[in-house]
Amino acid sequence: MTLRAVILGLLGAATICGVSYVNDQILQQTYLVGNNMPVAVFGMLILVVAFLNPLMKRFAFRGRELAVILTLTLAACCVPGSGLMRTFTTSLILPHHYNRVEPRWREKKVLEICPEGMLVDVAEDEDRVLNGFVQGMGSPGHHIRLRDIPWRAWRRALVFWLPIILSLWGALVALSLVTHRQWSDHEHLPYPVAEFASSLLPDEKGEQASLFRNRLFWLGAIVVFLIHANNFGCRWWPEFLIPVPVRFNLTPLHHLVPALARGGGVRLLAPTLYFSVIGLTYFLASDVAFSCGIGPFLWALVVGALATYGITLTDPIEGSGYTALRIRAFLNFGSNLGMFLAILYLGRRYYSTVLRKALFLPATDQVEPRAVWGMRVFLVLSGVFAGYLMHAGLEWPLALLYTGIILLFFVMISRIMAETGMFYIQPFYFPCGVIWGIFGASALGLNQLMILLTVSMILVVDPRETIMAFMSTSLKILDLRGGGKLGRGTAVAGVALLLGVCVALPVTLYFQYDRGVSWHDGWSSKSTPRMQFDNIAQAKEKLEIQGLQEEAENRTIAGRFAAMRPDPACMAGLAAGLVLVLVFSAARLRFTWWPIHPILFLTWATEPQWRLCGAFLVGWLIKTSVTKYGGARVYQRLKPLMIGLIAGEVLGAVAPSVVGALYFVCTGEVPPRFMVLPG
Repeated sequence: MTLRAVILGLLGAATICGVSYVNDQILQQTYLVGNNMPVAVFGMLILVVAFLNPLMKRFAFRGRELAVILTLTLAACCVPGSGLMRTFTTSLILPHHYNRVEPRWREKKVLEICPEGMLVDVAEDEDRVLNGFVQGMGSPGHHIRLRDIPWRAWRRALVFWLPIILSLWGALVALSLVTHRQWSDHEHLPYPVAEFASSLLPDEKGEQASLFRNRLFWLGAIVVFLIHANNFGCRWWPEFLIPVPVRFNLTPLHHLVPALARGGGVRLLAPTLYFSVIGLTYFLASDVAFSCGIGPFLWALVVGALATYGITLTDPIEGSGYTALRIRAFLNFGSNLGMFLAILYLGRRYYSTVLRKALFLPATDQVEPRAVWGMRVFLVLSGVFAGYLMHAGLEWPLALLYTGIILLFFVMISRIMAETGMFYIQPFYFPCGVIWGIFGASALGLNQLMILLTVSMILVVDPRETIMAFMSTSLKILDLRGGGKLGRGTAVAGVALLLGVCVALPVTLYFQYDRGVSWHDGWSSKSTPRMQFDNIAQAKEKLEIQGLQEEAENRTIAGRFAAMRPDPACMAGLAAGLVLVLVFSAARLRFTWWPIHPILFLTWATEPQWRLCGAFLVGWLIKTSVTKYGGARVYQRLKPLMIGLIAGEVLGAVAPSVVGALYFVCTGEVPPRFMVLPG
């Protein structure tokens, strides 16, 4: 770990956190992060190793140095976009705006239920603090200064939230050290994104990877890049260029499968060919690739078949928005819980040894000291996170339960990423919703429910960019490049993460107060600031009708458990997901011919997989055909072509952002929007 690698890695972390808001919300191009394979980071890596590094000669970066730079930059990628800042500031202040325009909120006094400190204080100067955020305080000829931001009004909310966020992230960074050896060496997970990155890196003498001398790599990269470049050009000159279709419409065939149409599966017949997904799928086991591709089709068929009997899996049972109680959400949670239990069972000896050593208990097996220290830090910071929840007003059993569920939530995202390369993931269940469905609003009371909902809105409302997934990828890259001191790399990654927060927070607030909130991004400005308060208004109305509101608020801890009323439909969904995953996991371990991986049940009812499944099926079909008709030799020869597909799409997403930024600087006008990957 050289000094220049650390400095450049920290600089990369600061840069990605400093420019993402401009690209994502002002220029509105493909998100620089956007998912767990950020195009800005990997695009810059490709440019450095392909063009810059060969020119640097004896000062060229070695593979291990670039792995460190990647690790530090990736660590901060959970900060500037959907991982936090896309919705963080708007969720803290815009509820005050909607309280002015929503009579129902004022009637139910929902903002008064929110504990003090969770929202920005607008009482002292509402016009400057709230209206300045909503409308902007700058103008085209006059921009605000950084000190013009009303920091005093934000101080209380930031002091409340930042320790909660950082303690959780720190626990997840430490946990990634614990799981790494088990997943990488004992279970031999493929880590497709890490393998892609490692294949690009130079050797320890700085010599360029042999991949860049392979014609198939350049063929795949150039063709895909030119397709996206042409389609980007069509946004500028539609009268001169013809777009190359990457989305194919087969929806007229939906009448052949009525159940698919009833289950909402018509859109599955209009797949988009994401070349990066096709390339990554080539490196997966066939059953994993097939399961990722076929899952949404099976889900649509199941939903359509049940719909004929009047059974719906997707409509809200209680509440509204993402956090509403739905059978689908509990089916997803049960599936994730089942896979988590299967993972614990597979690694039971390793994890128990690490835990015993972390607690200074005797253990016969030997494990790496960094895993032991990772477990200790994880246990401490998890306790700190739960303690902050209790300090916020959440009763201790609920705080511990919430901590366990949210840790499971992030672990499973990282596991899916490592096992499938599925870089765009959203589990489509929420810890607050799970607890709500298990207890019921009358047992929780409005105050406890409000805390659960608000914490979830801040931490997991859009988990497409997660710190543990980034760290799992980074640790694998370091391992592949002989970066033996993973513990030191993880510690410095924590510094990069903190630096990212220190950069992204003032930058985001500056542009929001200068230009006004980005109303075009309805997710961050119109949806997430309202969800918990809409749900609380509905829950309060229901409790008032039942005459249970006062009783619900005055329950003791024991009384909450005594009053638990789990929703039967939600519990049935949870049990079904749990059983399906455990049965399919056992079958896969017992029968070598078993064709379905249980990962199917974790992703089949999620929006990201509905977008990506077509590309997974194409990738699976290509790999299956190559291995069947060409054998292992042809399969190996075509690997550079598939890596080229990934590289071409990454560059095809980055180039429009660079062109758009230059155009904006030169003209002051926002360029045409062009999205390569889903956002």
